[in-house]
Amino acid sequence: MPKIISANLNGIRSAHKKGFFNWMATQTADFVCVQELKAQLPDMTEEFLTPGGYHGHFHYAEKKGYSGTGIYSRTKPDTVRTGFGSPEFDAEGRYVRCDFGSLTIISVYCPSGSSSPERQEAKFRFMEVFLPHLLELRAEGREVVICGDWNIAHHEIDLKNFKGNKKNSGFLPEERAWLTRVFDEVGFVDVHRGIDKRPEQYTWWSNRGQAYAKNVGWRIDYHVATPGIAAQAKEVFIYKDERFSDHAPLIIDYRI
Repeated sequence: MPKIISANLNGIRSAHKKGFFNWMATQTADFVCVQELKAQLPDMTEEFLTPGGYHGHFHYAEKKGYSGTGIYSRTKPDTVRTGFGSPEFDAEGRYVRCDFGSLTIISVYCPSGSSSPERQEAKFRFMEVFLPHLLELRAEGREVVICGDWNIAHHEIDLKNFKGNKKNSGFLPEERAWLTRVFDEVGFVDVHRGIDKRPEQYTWWSNRGQAYAKNVGWRIDYHVATPGIAAQAKEVFIYKDERFSDHAPLIIDYRI
């Protein structure tokens, strides 16, 4: 029964100082997908590269202190791929894929458009080039789990203040419609929502005001999977007992 964790670290060095790797050692996860490393290879200590005997594989951004993704696995992958074939976004370190037999695990960090109109346009470009890649993944016929920060809340239930965010990045109609296409047209599954349909299942909170204390959050971290393995998902859990980042780890147990 694979246990898979997705966690946006908002800086691997910062998360380490807040105890992320100590916590990770207690989780007995088979795969841990991380995003927003904000580090490059020279910044990566042995503890970051191979914590507790895990095999670590990473995609670093060319820009220092920015983006970056990684996958930790208990077993060594058969193959590793960094980037999905887009020069613009591969330079930002947003994608790493590891294959294990017939199972593919991917860690992805989709762009945020909240900082400027220019970044929102970049986010739209990412959506345009990533959808064909998702179609290619489905055509491979493998079981796939894509973990990561997708920076989109899909439905009104997925954020606290949906009425006030309909014109804001992360809840724009175009973004939500795109995510619907990922599920309805491409055929991937939102694993979390397949198991737990309750409201207030948030994974990210703004650092402004008292957002975390008041649980004014967004559900923007996902396990997006092919139907076969999605149907095997048994339990989902958002870990909030400790704060390693402005995101909470999303943990799902799968039965294969």
